[in-house]
Amino acid sequence: MPLNKAQKAVADSDARFRVFVAGRRCGKTFFAIREMARFARFPNKNIWYIGPTYGQAKSIVWEDLCNRMTDLGWVKKINQSDLTIRLVNNSKISLKGADRFDTLRGSGIDFLVMDEYADMKREAWEVTLRPALSAQTPPGSALFCGTPRGFNHFKDLYDYGQKDDDHWASFQFTTLDGGQVTDEEVTRAKEDMDKRQFQQEYMAMFQNFSGIIYYNFSREKHMKKREFNENGRIYIGMDFNIDPMSASICQLHDNVLHQFDEIVMYGSNTEEMCQEIMNRYNPAMITVCPDPAGRQRKSSANGKTDITILQQYFNVEVKRKHDAVRDRTNAVNSRLESADGTIRFSIDPKCSNSMRCLERQVYKDGTSVPDKDSGFDHQNDALGYLVAHLSPIKKKVKETTTPTRFTHM
Repeated sequence: MPLNKAQKAVADSDARFRVFVAGRRCGKTFFAIREMARFARFPNKNIWYIGPTYGQAKSIVWEDLCNRMTDLGWVKKINQSDLTIRLVNNSKISLKGADRFDTLRGSGIDFLVMDEYADMKREAWEVTLRPALSAQTPPGSALFCGTPRGFNHFKDLYDYGQKDDDHWASFQFTTLDGGQVTDEEVTRAKEDMDKRQFQQEYMAMFQNFSGIIYYNFSREKHMKKREFNENGRIYIGMDFNIDPMSASICQLHDNVLHQFDEIVMYGSNTEEMCQEIMNRYNPAMITVCPDPAGRQRKSSANGKTDITILQQYFNVEVKRKHDAVRDRTNAVNSRLESADGTIRFSIDPKCSNSMRCLERQVYKDGTSVPDKDSGFDHQNDALGYLVAHLSPIKKKVKETTTPTRFTHM
């Protein structure tokens, strides 16, 4: 399979350290496998592929890597238990996880791929793996691949590659540059996603996500009164924290999610929350989308879980596990305003606590971790569980082609 525009630019570089910043489905993994094969042509080479975790490394690249080596006729032995491939020229390719980087010490590495580097700890490279390249003669080289994740250590490596340094080179390409995703699909993603997230995930732009989490919220844009539809379904997002228990109460109007009420109860439990909701609204018209952790959490003396208590009174739709916090906040920001400027959320003026929370919850200084010490998180989490259920940010991507086997270099 010929290289696309992005892959060819990186392949043509003879820099020792190459940084490949790319949008989703730009062909990073295919290129990583190709580069490992290129280095493995030489005998007695030690080549490592590092994923954020060992499990991710296996799911991302193992099957295609085995296919590639087999098709080339280079395989001497494949070890499925420790994810290594020994080649007939005595070179070896190994898959590792960066989550336990202290266990990676002690080996000299000729070529290293760090895939989705932005999701790894900085120390994995700087403390453990960088010295391993120096242990070889000649010194080893590295390829860093991934999609941006704010202004973090991946951005630092990209900046190194933009300097006048022959050892470093960095490249930045969009999803469309990869040629695997259609223009139509990218346009749809622009409609579904919030602007900053679209620019990061599809345009491969580094975005600074420090500061306000729900940066798209504005009272001027979102605060409005709407007529309550007594015959319409009521959707409730719920957070089970005891101090406080929080609920965001909404209806859909032509695909615009309108929050018309909120409930905040301190020192309470799920049973009391259910009673308060039924005092206000017809339970037959209610669908609750709560925190999935309620499958295990018990806030009543009779041993029932929060979810089973809710199911006694309402229709309940709940996921098996949490969405990533990042995906949940991105889903809310997309509802607030998508990349193409569409607003699909409004809120009644009486929901003063919800608006205050949307305006004031921030990330911890210098991180992309939401601050949960200020008390603004519970109402936002309640809304986030609902929005992530109705319009999740993670969807299958439509591709122009779906390569499954490698046939040539």
